[in-house]
Amino acid sequence: MQISVLTDNRAGSFTMAEHGLSYLIEYNDKRILFDTGQSDMFIKNAKTMNVSLENIDMIVLSHGHFDHGNGLEYLSGMSLLCHPGCFIKRYRKQDHTYIGLKNSKEELSSLFNLITSTGPYKISEKIYFLGEIPRLNHFESKNTTFVFENGNPDFVMDDSALAMILPEGLFVVTGCGHAGVVNTLEYAKKVTGLDTLFGIMGGFHLKEIDLQTKETIKYLKESGIKHILPSHCTDLPALTAFHETFKSKQVRTGDRFEF
Repeated sequence: MQISVLTDNRAGSFTMAEHGLSYLIEYNDKRILFDTGQSDMFIKNAKTMNVSLENIDMIVLSHGHFDHGNGLEYLSGMSLLCHPGCFIKRYRKQDHTYIGLKNSKEELSSLFNLITSTGPYKISEKIYFLGEIPRLNHFESKNTTFVFENGNPDFVMDDSALAMILPEGLFVVTGCGHAGVVNTLEYAKKVTGLDTLFGIMGGFHLKEIDLQTKETIKYLKESGIKHILPSHCTDLPALTAFHETFKSKQVRTGDRFEF
């Protein structure tokens, strides 16, 4: 499996950065564009990296935030898979800044073959879209800084991830991890029926060295997971804790990982 980082918060030597995420995942004879960042930067970086965006089998949108899906307006004619809740209007609680998708469901339906799924969706024999991830443990997804248009709290229930079955075990890719890394990995095991964890990469939505970060690190240590690559919305204190514990590499645009 190869993952090319087309958009992330941290720039590479020759590639640009923005607050957003976009990966090209190539595995099991599939080429999946996972998120598109907030602009056309993923296209520009792909050109710099000499990565072709032709013959994409599917676009997967992890959740309905602008920094993961606004780049969709620069594409068309492909299959787009996401949770049906991605299209709701949503805002930051602090200043009521709009953080939802720029394009409506109707607009995206006219550009793509839109597939929505609340439950798990089998992309191939080895690749699963998890759909809505249950929030079951006592330390994840307990607070939120987001609200809906009516002011009710938004826990980003459309947040999802991809689970790939590799010979060594499960490899999970998250967009922001709003459901929580542990909840996501536990659900990936349930959906795929595989208990061995091999890797996790993407946004972990961890900000401080708090209970959630400590419990996440504890879980990952106990699982024996080999590849841990936090990026995007994982802030410096948490990144530092992951590096000290796992010697995790900082993810930058332009990086290519092979597993």
